Amino acid sequence: MNAAENTAGNTTPGLVCAHTHLYSALARGMPAPPRTPRDFPEILELIWWRVDRALDLEMLRWGARLGALEALEAGTTAIVDHHSSPAAVEGSLDVIAEACAEVGVRVVCCYEVTDRNGADGAKAGLAENERFLRAGGRGLVGAHAAFTLSDETLDAVCGLATDLGVGVHIHVAEDPVDGAAGERLAGRADDRWIIAHAVHLERTLPGTIVHNPRSNLNNAVGYGRPARFPRVALGSDGIGADMLEEFRLAFALARADDVTTTPDTVWKWVATGADLVPETQDDRVTWSYGPMDPWHLAYTPGVRPNRVEVAGETVLDEHGPTRVDATEIRARAVEQAARLHEKLAEA
Repeated sequence: MNAAENTAGNTTPGLVCAHTHLYSALARGMPAPPRTPRDFPEILELIWWRVDRALDLEMLRWGARLGALEALEAGTTAIVDHHSSPAAVEGSLDVIAEACAEVGVRVVCCYEVTDRNGADGAKAGLAENERFLRAGGRGLVGAHAAFTLSDETLDAVCGLATDLGVGVHIHVAEDPVDGAAGERLAGRADDRWIIAHAVHLERTLPGTIVHNPRSNLNNAVGYGRPARFPRVALGSDGIGADMLEEFRLAFALARADDVTTTPDTVWKWVATGADLVPETQDDRVTWSYGPMDPWHLAYTPGVRPNRVEVAGETVLDEHGPTRVDATEIRARAVEQAARLHEKLAEA
């Protein structure tokens, strides 16, 4: 049963969040930035780059556990994560992978390579990707965005991915500041790449475009008309991992752009996530609502899973997650969020 198929029942395969940042789970309620950002580059500089510099491994552990728990509670059984923690690079991908495994959620990891933290920072990011992947971790080679990468560093990212036989997971043309990304990546990208956002991408590149509707609205970067690309998946860019909610929002945005758009078109983007993590097709999610049909789901809020099975194991039932204590995870995540927020307030 493919996730794109209409079904009269209330059971589907597991859903996939094709692009997220698990550490963002700790950012909720963070202190205000030094001044109000006026555009997307300032959102990065004043908010997200300050957050990632403040992270340590203990914060990562509980942020990833919380993100994985919330994914599971939304029927999402696989996460494609894009990570950055410049002060805690080595071992960070192991922490994330282990946290998700404890909860029972699949994860595809990468570390974000960038030149914004200097040459040593870029080398450390490359090394973490290589260390994790050569040790058998499941993942891709990560890169922030082309406008923060020199040609030399971008070549190193692509070369490492080729050597390891994996794709690259990269932000592309999220904002006009990265408008030259398409030209720079043409000839470098291949079908294994995950290309996040592509709002201002002026050409078709090989790989999977990941549309992040709520994040794009939140950052006021515009609507990229993802239907123009041949291969599209849905992500959250760090705002949880509720893919039914992202589906409904993606449909509303597509409909506002073209009133002839149907829920079937957008549900195919949900289904594309399964191509990135094929094992999710064997996972089973039993929902509180039926039929799990795109035309129903586009207009029905509040649909939640009653039971989730991953690799044949029940990891969520009517009482909650079976492997972990949800109350403990939330409590410990609150503690780590407080540590993060304190560091941000002092920065």
